[in-house]
Amino acid sequence: MQKTKYYSYRIGNLPKGCQLCVKGQKLVLFITGLCQRCCYFCPISDKKYKKDVIYADEWKVTNIHQIIKEAKLIDAKGAGITGGDPLCRLWRTLFTIRRLKKQFGKKFHIHLYTSLDLVTENNLKQLHKAGLDEIRIHLDTDNKLWAKMILPLAYDWHVGVEIPVIPGKEKELKTMINIIENINNNSQNKIKFLNLNELEIADNKVNKLAKLGYKTKDEFSYAIKGSNELALKLIRYIEKRKIKLNVHYCTARLKDKVQLANRIKRRAKNIKRPYDRITEEGTLIRGAIYLKELKPGIGYRKKLERLNKNKKKTNSYLKNLNSIKNNLKKDFKIRYIEVDKDKLRILTSTKEINKIRDKINKNLLKNIDKDKKLLKDKELFLAIVEEYPTQDQLELDVKYI
Repeated sequence: MQKTKYYSYRIGNLPKGCQLCVKGQKLVLFITGLCQRCCYFCPISDKKYKKDVIYADEWKVTNIHQIIKEAKLIDAKGAGITGGDPLCRLWRTLFTIRRLKKQFGKKFHIHLYTSLDLVTENNLKQLHKAGLDEIRIHLDTDNKLWAKMILPLAYDWHVGVEIPVIPGKEKELKTMINIIENINNNSQNKIKFLNLNELEIADNKVNKLAKLGYKTKDEFSYAIKGSNELALKLIRYIEKRKIKLNVHYCTARLKDKVQLANRIKRRAKNIKRPYDRITEEGTLIRGAIYLKELKPGIGYRKKLERLNKNKKKTNSYLKNLNSIKNNLKKDFKIRYIEVDKDKLRILTSTKEINKIRDKINKNLLKNIDKDKKLLKDKELFLAIVEEYPTQDQLELDVKYI
């Protein structure tokens, strides 16, 4: 067993999908929230669970053009297709694989997660023909469908098993490992890897871990107490039995501190505006000007969602913001300043925001016009914002000045 520089552990080599993922080079494509299962440890959020929605990373999308755009924004070298179960919307999954391969070439690596429930010879044949490079099977502790595990082995792609490490399920998990060993002994080691995932609790309605008595390992983590210890125990079990299998134990820390962070950094470099400053973590620091009624606070996100559905009102705000922007640009001689159409605000650099603030505080505003008066009367709010470079531009910190 070797510890990696990604806070994970391995035997042998990481699967190609994981090699790209830890570098932030994989587009995470949530193809549908539909699934035939109802796992008590399901981590999917309420806005996705059992809903036929599509997300490219954190961006809710509706067409292939948006998916391709997100892939370009993170300089993706591949995509991981997940859900729900992608086989619940097989036609959509096949179409997306073909289009991504056509757009980015055959070397664009695509892996897919599914359970055995909908695995059939016909489904697998179509996935292989579409160009899928790697298929990851979620085995359930119930062994009713395990016989179907041999079906994916008929094709020249990489086949792996991926399972959450559930404390208290040591016997069942060891049985899974033994089954993988038996299949490989009879198939020239066609199951290439086993991925073990540290179990995490989720803040959603379907996740029953807390109700079942599972606890997080500390107050700052979503990882379940005992999952890490059991994962390392399983790896030692595999080593002791000398099972020929690549194994990767993916920790919760890897997902947050490495995979997500690296992908965010890649996106930040591509969407950075001239007024933005990128932090070491890949977040953006920028100056912002908010209308009084649209400044961040309680219910901010829901207010924006409602406005986005009301084009007439949105256009009215945009017209007002553009007018204010043009006047500020002229009056304060600001080089880089623009209206954010998604969050209905004005963006510029922190330097310019501080310059505006200073002039207001020192009463250096001459010939006060309408927009300068709005600033002085606190109808416009100046702020320094730190936020993710994701489509939703999630705020980490908003400091009004």
